[in-house]
Amino acid sequence: MSESNESNEDFAAMLVEFEPAARGTGPKKGQMVKGRVVSISGKSVFLDLGGKSEGAIDREELLDADGELSVKLGDSVEARVAEIDGPSGCVILRRTISKGADAGEALRGAYEAGIPVEGLVSGLNKGGLEVEVAGNRAFCPISQIDVRFVEDANHFVGQKYQFKITKLEAGRGKNMNIVLSRRKLLEDENAVQAAVLRETLREGQVLKGLVTTLKDYGAFVDLGGIEGMLHISELGHARVGHPSEILSVDQTIEVKVMKIEPAVGARKEERISLSIKALHDSPWASYGNTLKSGTQVQGTVVRLQPFGAFIELSPGIEGLAHISELGAGKRINHPREVMAEGDTVQVTVLSVDTSAQRISLTLRSPEDIPDAVADRQAVKDVNAANNKGLGTFADLLQGKI
Repeated sequence: MSESNESNEDFAAMLVEFEPAARGTGPKKGQMVKGRVVSISGKSVFLDLGGKSEGAIDREELLDADGELSVKLGDSVEARVAEIDGPSGCVILRRTISKGADAGEALRGAYEAGIPVEGLVSGLNKGGLEVEVAGNRAFCPISQIDVRFVEDANHFVGQKYQFKITKLEAGRGKNMNIVLSRRKLLEDENAVQAAVLRETLREGQVLKGLVTTLKDYGAFVDLGGIEGMLHISELGHARVGHPSEILSVDQTIEVKVMKIEPAVGARKEERISLSIKALHDSPWASYGNTLKSGTQVQGTVVRLQPFGAFIELSPGIEGLAHISELGAGKRINHPREVMAEGDTVQVTVLSVDTSAQRISLTLRSPEDIPDAVADRQAVKDVNAANNKGLGTFADLLQGKI
């Protein structure tokens, strides 16, 4: 083989070896990459990024709270590309920007590359938060500190967060005008989490979620990048006036996925219905079956309607006292004439239908209605057996004879 042919083959081999980089498939500036630790030397940790690419990250960025290196050979590390071709010939990676003489240059590089920077929220001002980043003063609009609406930002003060620089320009003297956003990073993280969750999300699943918002009609729960709706009627078997009675924002709860409606039309995201109630047995399976006609019990008036009063006998167990059973023999026009919501009352059970989860009640004592209680239940039993409309009292007497 001639020397010319050997040279051509060597050149072809080089093209094959560096073909990915030539095609632009290597890491891009500002891109988040993951690599495996292949070497730890001096002040740098070297990562295999795949595709014949190698990255280097400052050792100090990988120290734990005790100043010890938090990774070892073979561990995976995520970081963002700061430079494509650094002094060592490697891709230069960064996680944070440090203080120092070159902090300004580093911040500009982070801005251009989209690298997150760590900042300490030092105070509040009109419209946002003051943040210290690498020894420089920056500003984060209050709308950009979280993905949710923030009414009071005081609890952010004194906390460290990752931010994305959205604006960086020269100011007076050596100062720079720096505008930050934490929201953009959170939205990116949520998008990644949501994509993973959508692959496995199924009706009937039991998941843990974070309460994000409380409304009169229920609560929104973050399941991991995707929010579900927990209606107030699904908070439990007991009646709840407002979700804040049992839930609080940022509380971690366990919920069951009841229904998933795909995104359609103008609605860009799926609608997910959640429940806490479905995780617990109905009180009707225990307490409801112990109630008998003629039993006197104590309850709390929870709602008044023109036709009667709803009375809670136990959490999740309510009965209805019809308006005709509230006047002690006298005609009344509305239940509020004899009771108010929140009142504790003694009532007598007239009838119980566990299958329909209905209880009929009266304010009269058992002694005042011994025959009526028995007669009402007996008529009901006869009608059920004969399947004849409402029946008559004569039918009842004939049945007894």
